[in-house]
Amino acid sequence: MSRLLSFTSILALIAASASAADMNFNRLASIATPLNMAQGEDNNRETSSEIIAASEDGQRVVYTDSPLGVLGMIDISDAANPKPLGNIEMGGEPTSVTVIGSNAFAAINTSEDFITVGGKLVTIDLDGKSVTAECDLGGQPDSIARAKDGSFIVVAIENERDEDLNDGVIPQMPAGQVAMIDVSEGVADCASLRFADITGLAEVAPEDPEPEFVDVNGLGETVVTLQENNHLVVLDRDGEVVSHFSAGSVTLENVDLTDERGALRFTETQADRKREPDAVKWIDDNHFATANEGDYEGGSRGWTIFNKDGTVVYESGTSFEYAVIEAGHYPDKRSDAKGVEPESIEFASFDGVPYVFVGAERASVVGVYDVTDPAAPVLTQLLPSGIAPEGIVALPSRNLLVTANEADLIEDGGVRSHVMVYERQEAPAAYPQITSAGAGELIGWGALSGLAADPDNNGTLYAVNDSFYGYQPTIFTIDATRTPARITSALEVTRGGQPAQKLDLEGVTLDGEGGFWLASEGRSDRLVPHALYHVNSKGVIKQEIPLPAELLANEIRFGMEGIARAGDTLWMPVQRSWKDDAKGEVKLLAYNTETEEWGAVRYPLDVPADKGWVGLSDIEFHGDFAYIIERDNQIGAAAAIKKIYRVAMSDMDPAPIGSELPLVAKEEVRDLLPDLKSLNGFVVDKVEGLAIDSDGKAYIVTDNDGVDDSSGETLFFTVDAMASVSN
Repeated sequence: MSRLLSFTSILALIAASASAADMNFNRLASIATPLNMAQGEDNNRETSSEIIAASEDGQRVVYTDSPLGVLGMIDISDAANPKPLGNIEMGGEPTSVTVIGSNAFAAINTSEDFITVGGKLVTIDLDGKSVTAECDLGGQPDSIARAKDGSFIVVAIENERDEDLNDGVIPQMPAGQVAMIDVSEGVADCASLRFADITGLAEVAPEDPEPEFVDVNGLGETVVTLQENNHLVVLDRDGEVVSHFSAGSVTLENVDLTDERGALRFTETQADRKREPDAVKWIDDNHFATANEGDYEGGSRGWTIFNKDGTVVYESGTSFEYAVIEAGHYPDKRSDAKGVEPESIEFASFDGVPYVFVGAERASVVGVYDVTDPAAPVLTQLLPSGIAPEGIVALPSRNLLVTANEADLIEDGGVRSHVMVYERQEAPAAYPQITSAGAGELIGWGALSGLAADPDNNGTLYAVNDSFYGYQPTIFTIDATRTPARITSALEVTRGGQPAQKLDLEGVTLDGEGGFWLASEGRSDRLVPHALYHVNSKGVIKQEIPLPAELLANEIRFGMEGIARAGDTLWMPVQRSWKDDAKGEVKLLAYNTETEEWGAVRYPLDVPADKGWVGLSDIEFHGDFAYIIERDNQIGAAAAIKKIYRVAMSDMDPAPIGSELPLVAKEEVRDLLPDLKSLNGFVVDKVEGLAIDSDGKAYIVTDNDGVDDSSGETLFFTVDAMASVSN
């Protein structure tokens, strides 16, 4: 059943991508949260956009920033050019925010520890950017929500557990509860604070409810998720229980439950997996949707629509995760945990079409579902988001959707937390640009590196994955004549009947006889050899050719990146300078398959713009030139060099290794930065693959690092200028 649901959703995704007349959500802009820091502040501090809300006129958004202890504000009056409005100190850890009139209301955690808990509701004047009032909440808050009419606010007082105590198992006192506060003319009435007692309801630790998320419907009823308790509660506006029930469980079939092997194999079963929902949103006055992230005993990898009487109206099962897999966003390192982890959820109607938006924290995508029929939602799109979407807010009056993406990788020199803005527009879906949807079987993929074109079939390409999938080295066949491009088959590279080990595939080219030559970037400290591999049409390694000893004597970690064949000669760029290279130069290695001789030429690298390094990523031949990707290792705003250069084939005259190598001249063909910015996200660092067909059309693909500390986005696009520049 789950596979059928996935196939139905994929048909909708394909249709949405193919039709320009359809309305689709596309990303307009991204803004990094460090831009909200004041001049002179340390921008290298961790910052994060988490829960997000919009002003009632839709011109501004506010988000909680837990690491900095602030509420951040962004001007989206020009949605394509968001502007930072600064941060407002909260005097504690903000956990959630909502807006009524001209005021924002933020829940702030002030707890000393897990026993001495505390919190407050803070009122912020959005125009004055200042705190105007505070209400003591008497406990540690999590989610906050407003009544539709703005007459009261609900706060989930979680009093969260200590995950290091008793392995995080509950009960752990004090128990949680739900706070309600009246609002009059946009001002919170602290004296009206009251609590709804929700103890004794759940099957799991009934004495210790831990409310996670709240939302209010048009009747003034509040739905509450008790994530750790795997329970749902509906309260009336006076805090009385209307209904309550277990969130239940789901049996997941054909999923990947192992992360250590570095392979995408969806063959296992997880029986009776507790949903343990996180975010919840009302769809109408009788139905609500949950994102089933899971906590310490659960996480069903999907989302559910419930009737408030406890009836399950719709269960996504594995269909959402399957769509994520086909888009290349599956986080394999989370296979033994909770997979894609749907955490955030939003509901809104755009031009009469009701949508549920599901944010997958670990996959960094947002699923867009048409829920016209709540019993049969249709997945219409997957939107690329920043890393770890935590909050989503829809603005139907402006045809906008905004996501807050919490991960900030500053400690690793990576991309920062971002807020991203999308517009519903009459245009094709811009993403994904490559997918395995529609293949005869479920094909998981990611970390695409080398790319090659079939010289006899324009639009047929081949790609390989790198060592992130060390137990599943694979050659993918791509039909690039379709939009989005389609991965149609996957051929595993084998040795002795088993997936070949100790490979880091970074290049692929056809051998002219039905097989392939592969370039593997070695790493001697991990016993991965720098080598070429000749494989047949079935993916079986028939020959291994190590680099010569005189080359290996000067090796560093960064080896061959890419491979191309010109007659009997294979050419492989070395990504970075080895010990015997002059500063700012690398080798283009040559291997003659007939004479078995090695040679090389020298290639001059661009100078890094500010920091990091510059190296090569792939090579391809067309006409009288070799085309080479040269890039820096910088991401986001720091990215400066992502280019295609060409070298005349007449310069590609290799000298023997150990002799004086000739230096080739290069000519810039294309700056890829505008292409990498075309989806209006941050610039990815790894432009990895280049292929050129016989008509001169070039194809470029980026490496998404297996969705590990990455947004998972894979850009796949074409450049039509190669034919003209080759003449």
